[in-house]
Amino acid sequence: MIPIRPRRLRSTPAMRALTAETRLHRSRLVLPMFVREGIDEPVAITSMPGVVQHSLDSVRRAVTEAAEAGIGGVMLFGIPEEKDAVGSGATDPDGILNVATRVVAEEVGDALVVQTDLCLDEFTDHGHCGVLAADGSVDNDATLERYADMAIAQAESGSQLLGLSGMMDGQVAVVRAALDDAGHSGVAVLGYAAKYASAFYGPFREAVDSSLKGDRRSYQLDPGNGREGLREALLDIDEGADVVMVKPASHYLDVLAEVAAASEIPVWAYQVSGEYAMLEAAAAHGWITRRPAILESLTAIFRAGGDVALTYWAVEVARWLDER
Repeated sequence: MIPIRPRRLRSTPAMRALTAETRLHRSRLVLPMFVREGIDEPVAITSMPGVVQHSLDSVRRAVTEAAEAGIGGVMLFGIPEEKDAVGSGATDPDGILNVATRVVAEEVGDALVVQTDLCLDEFTDHGHCGVLAADGSVDNDATLERYADMAIAQAESGSQLLGLSGMMDGQVAVVRAALDDAGHSGVAVLGYAAKYASAFYGPFREAVDSSLKGDRRSYQLDPGNGREGLREALLDIDEGADVVMVKPASHYLDVLAEVAAASEIPVWAYQVSGEYAMLEAAAAHGWITRRPAILESLTAIFRAGGDVALTYWAVEVARWLDER
């Protein structure tokens, strides 16, 4: 006689649903979106099938669909027509990201959390996340001054949560102080605390028309350093972050789990462009079954301790969950 039979709790679909430890919910999904200046129709991103660079008109329609699907929020990225060394377009009230934020906030600001990427890489002609020093290195403290100005511009445009993705030392403290001093104490700060110098960002660089020269290894984390990711997250928490992020998600679930175990604030994870592209490519070739693979990849993020996932499948997955 076998006294302990774990299979009893896996015997039927109803039993499996009743005893599931990890559940996906549409309100815990955030959709990253790209808005490009100077276009009238969406432009397909070839390395990310199904994802586009939006026009101001198409983003309005897309966020309305996202709100109707019941997801939790959208994260906006801007793609300007012109770039310069200091990313002037990032702080221009009429720059594409700030204009798009006003459009989205007006359309769905009561239904979704409108979030904006606070980083200079889309706006600089060298493609780095900060201002360059004379020797070509990224000047951390000069960059923080730009981030403070960006934070105020984005808050005044209607962003409810600022995604600090640049990985500059002290960025959370500087942005929090700038927001509070400008009367925007209600705007939340998401610290991309453990953002790794990953090989899985390639399609994203097409998505934002990146001008990057060189790499970002002097400020993003080395993929081999797990403890450093936890340290960065704890620093962001101490500096006043409302939420911290681990990025990418799938290949850093150990870091995500450690940060989630140590954090008293929400911990999010970004399922990045390369993760998306790999699954889509494998599914297109018939090597995996698309829907269960996508759902499994997201389940792993939440099982590891993620509270919210940024994913390009957010709206589609929300509709699947409704079907369930």
